[in-house]
Amino acid sequence: MRRNARSIGIAVVGCGTVGGASSLILSRDRELLRRRSGLDLALKYIVDRNFDNARRLGLDPGLFQTDLAAALEDPDVSVVVELVGGTTVARQIIEKALQAGKNVVTANKALLAVAGPELLALARKNRVVLSFEASCGGGIPIIRALYDGLLANRIDALYGIVNGTCNYILTRMIGTGSAYRDALAEAQRDGLAEADPTLDVSGLDSAHKLAILASLAFGKKIDFSSIPVSGIDRLETMDVEYGSRLGYVVKLLAMASRLNGGLCLRVRPVFISREHPLAWVSGPFNAVSVYGHATGHTMYYGRGAGGSPTASAVVADICSVGLGTQKILFRTLGIWADRAPRAKQVSTDEVESRFYLRFMVEDTVGVLARIAASLGRHGISISSVVQNETVGTPETRPVAAVVIITHKAKEKNVRKALGAIRSLDVVTREPVCIHIMDEHEEQF
Repeated sequence: MRRNARSIGIAVVGCGTVGGASSLILSRDRELLRRRSGLDLALKYIVDRNFDNARRLGLDPGLFQTDLAAALEDPDVSVVVELVGGTTVARQIIEKALQAGKNVVTANKALLAVAGPELLALARKNRVVLSFEASCGGGIPIIRALYDGLLANRIDALYGIVNGTCNYILTRMIGTGSAYRDALAEAQRDGLAEADPTLDVSGLDSAHKLAILASLAFGKKIDFSSIPVSGIDRLETMDVEYGSRLGYVVKLLAMASRLNGGLCLRVRPVFISREHPLAWVSGPFNAVSVYGHATGHTMYYGRGAGGSPTASAVVADICSVGLGTQKILFRTLGIWADRAPRAKQVSTDEVESRFYLRFMVEDTVGVLARIAASLGRHGISISSVVQNETVGTPETRPVAAVVIITHKAKEKNVRKALGAIRSLDVVTREPVCIHIMDEHEEQF
């Protein structure tokens, strides 16, 4: 034990899953953290309105406090950890802490995605720091990798599986053929999906994380509201099965890449080859692929959610603040969103890729020719076609699924072609279009 370890007073605000786990690590592992960091991380307050979870974890009731002001007014508290979540009360907590001259550690991706520049500027104004390693990727140190380990790189692209709930659901759909609703229900039973899973399955949670990651990766201020987002909630088992037959797996990806002098950001389900490095990331795990001009491809993998993995990132940030390294980086680097120029966020219109297209059509002569002609008029070349057996009854006209894989085409041309094809009298429902993402070409 280091006898002269410097004491760092800490107040954890919010004692839910992550707050409870963070408080537990700070209490239980205090001696381990002292040996490893040279700091005495002294948890002084657990601030909340309900302490049921804290009691269940066996945390010291002497730490429980319902009044945030008591923690903010204590001169021995130098770090406030905000783990309440949301964008209203949490913002007020962070602003009050920064204005009180406290360093802040947070896991709040939704708030940082929409108000990161303003909060970082407020921290700078008050000569403290705002740290957020736990906001993206749970226990994966992806934030630190972007602002530190990859600092020598011009980042060309970033692709991430950053929502464990969605990845678990997709893994079940791929592995067992489960329908989306059944896989979601299973995730809820296993505690991997909320009762209201909208934020996850709609892709918004992934978009929040993408805004933060892209801001650091490219050193730009990101407009979250301009990121096009599609989730997995409309994904059909039929398409997952067709993709599997063709050698693909489906993943919800948060993607950012340089395009036409700007940045193209998007969140959507995509097909990737079984050979792609992200294809084997299964269950609730996360992974982020980063492409730098000096390193080429690097990938960061681990548990993307859960109390203990996320708490690991929270405590790492506290240590960095206590050691003073975070303050130096915050003061010195020019990539933080409050200092960075606004990104030129370009439309996905010019993105070129291959596409998986599925059409439900009446099984009559000349249907495929009409679809192919429409694609051709929009400059889209067909790579392969799969058609299943027709289904129907004597009382109904037979319907067939036609699956087409295109060669590389511009997204705007594919959208125009699909609009034209949907108007054909032989097409019985809205076409399905899924982007096929090939391995990003390394530039180094």
